[in-house]
Amino acid sequence: MNAAVRAVIRMGIYVGAKVYFIHEGYQGMVDGGENIKEAKWESVSSVLQMGGTVIGSARCSEFRTREGRLKAALHLVQRGITNLCVIGGDGSLTGANLFREEWSGLLEELVQQGEIEEEAASTYSALHIVGMVGSIDNDFCGTDMTIGTDSALHRIIEVVDAIMTTAQSHQRTFVLEVMGRHCGYLALVSALACGADWVLIPEMPPDDGWEEKMCRKLSETRSRGSRLNIIIVAEGATDKHGTTITSDYVKDLVVRCMGFDTRVTILGHVQRGGTPSAFDRILASRMGVEAVLALLGASPSTEACVVSLCGNQAVRLPLMECVQMTQEVQKAMDERKFEEAVKLRGRSFENNLKTYKLLAHRKPESQLPHSSFNVAVLNVGAPAAGMNAAVRSAVRVGISEGHKMFAVYDGFEGFYNGQIKAVKWADVGGWTGQGGSLLGTKRTLPGKHLDKIAEQMRKHNINALLVIGGFEALESLLQLHEARLHFEEFCVPLCMLPATISNNVPGTDLTIGADTALNAIVETCDRIKQSASGTKRRVFIIETMGGFCGYLASMAGLASGADAAYVYEEPFDIRDLQSNVEHLTEKMKTSIQRGLVLRNENSNKNYTTDFIYQLYTEEGKGVFDCRKNVLGHMQQGGAPSPFDRNFGTKISAKAMQWISRKLKESYRQGEGRVFTSAEDTACLLGMRRRALVFQPVVQLKDDTDFVHRIPKEQWWLKLRPLMKILAKYKTSYDISDSGQLEHVVRNQSKESEASTI
Repeated sequence: MNAAVRAVIRMGIYVGAKVYFIHEGYQGMVDGGENIKEAKWESVSSVLQMGGTVIGSARCSEFRTREGRLKAALHLVQRGITNLCVIGGDGSLTGANLFREEWSGLLEELVQQGEIEEEAASTYSALHIVGMVGSIDNDFCGTDMTIGTDSALHRIIEVVDAIMTTAQSHQRTFVLEVMGRHCGYLALVSALACGADWVLIPEMPPDDGWEEKMCRKLSETRSRGSRLNIIIVAEGATDKHGTTITSDYVKDLVVRCMGFDTRVTILGHVQRGGTPSAFDRILASRMGVEAVLALLGASPSTEACVVSLCGNQAVRLPLMECVQMTQEVQKAMDERKFEEAVKLRGRSFENNLKTYKLLAHRKPESQLPHSSFNVAVLNVGAPAAGMNAAVRSAVRVGISEGHKMFAVYDGFEGFYNGQIKAVKWADVGGWTGQGGSLLGTKRTLPGKHLDKIAEQMRKHNINALLVIGGFEALESLLQLHEARLHFEEFCVPLCMLPATISNNVPGTDLTIGADTALNAIVETCDRIKQSASGTKRRVFIIETMGGFCGYLASMAGLASGADAAYVYEEPFDIRDLQSNVEHLTEKMKTSIQRGLVLRNENSNKNYTTDFIYQLYTEEGKGVFDCRKNVLGHMQQGGAPSPFDRNFGTKISAKAMQWISRKLKESYRQGEGRVFTSAEDTACLLGMRRRALVFQPVVQLKDDTDFVHRIPKEQWWLKLRPLMKILAKYKTSYDISDSGQLEHVVRNQSKESEASTI
């Protein structure tokens, strides 16, 4: 929430508005006085890394009455406030809309009571409302993610990862209770992210006899060599008859029926606290800026809107449409129409549920579809967190589809050396939380060893290939596609999943691993900035990885409140560097104590990190001193973030289903083999704007700068002015695909290849 508050304050001041804090939510608006204070630019310095909200939040029963809203209206008019930015849940936003609808009537009443003049009522005749949803439950319709959800998932996954180590040591079963009285999003996504054995959520009450099924599942997991079981329970979970399923009930059940050593952990309000994730900071910053732009463009006839995230876009939706759909979900839940409730939650929630069912519950051999196809999976390029989650998902979905799955170790180098092994369901247990690449990964391209790779494809009768990796994976797939002219072995379905911390792969807006690296950078920046607390004014120059792609530097700059981020995609010269130094010097002369400058490793071959450090040191003499840090390979390591675990899991499941379809389509019955040379059977599966899309790799060649290994067009460059504005630079901020009021689209049950994630 603090990132959103900061963005609204600074964007408001930037466009010339007078901006006010209203402390303690609607209660502060009703009470007035010192609760409503004008905000300055420096008022929101150093709040990005803070959890909670610096302006406070409180429930207010008085605002629910007309008398309370009358007081609130008086306090706003006294300060000339006619634009409200409300950050809260559906209750807060519904209250804001009611306030807007009553506004003219409230002003009339205040005039009659002699509290305000007719002129004031005329001047402030319309109230404009823009909402942003702050809720860890992610239970608001119309947005893919609400502010706070990703951070809550980080807290849950940190606890789960810690618990898994002790559970394995002692061969224990852990029952984890997470928040979600009415919505099971946190429980479901955390179950996906850690590979939980069982999950209980309000939207999916288990069938009668679920206790026996769950115990059987736990027993099977242990019999396959696993030393632990994880069961995740949403606090609002019930059975088919509406009886609450508590974590203690589940624990007692496991102890009674299985005799397993079982422990309960109730996470409670831990999920609401802590440092916000990089995703939440960027999301809230984008939403805050978009909210101010929406208020600037509002007229008396403009309906109240809510700023939402759709794919990777900030969009505006009619507030009450979203609220009504959210209430429809609750109505469906109350009427126990759970399938309808899941659909109303949105495609993302539905896909999470389908993917979990696909991966967590293995069907008996007799129920699996019969297939004689062999599918191989391998990692190529540098390691990226989330690769293992993608491999696990591919193996399990492939087995569920009836295929025989093979793992190739050490990329294409291992491929031509014959490091190929059949993998089973249990072999990939516990892989989701592992960083790096358990299969091993190399940058070696297949081009020079095509004959040996073709020989291994023949030897193991490989009918399809799933390649998970970065830019090298794209180059590899292009080489294999071209080699189809000479080697029939490559005339099989070929699919690539983009996985690299650099986020430099064309055909996708996001790659597996980039979110984890971003969190690592932002966490380090927080610590570095904190190290300057209480010291004299100091500027930190920090070098990030990314090759020639400036994604990490730019987005980390936005998430950590950097003053500048130097990237290859936006050329800079000595005049720009001098301007940045002067800008920082002016800020340091006021009240700012710390400065942060990021530099992408290949942003400029002459203006190196050392050069920039020395320049800032020299020019800042007498005002600030400098320190530099090269973050290096720590950006590639660590446990994958919840986003990368789930992105890798879902995108991989979708890829395997595509491979299954293409195998059936390209199987030649008469010849008894798979054969296809069509362009659309060598694809990259990427996230484009709001959808997951399969794109032939050949068609991506024109979109690619192969010399610098980056896409020719990159969506995140549009966000760079936002970082500059929030750092007090004068620049223009215009996003062409933003600013239009859209309508909430109901979820369609029909599946399409371009489905939302």
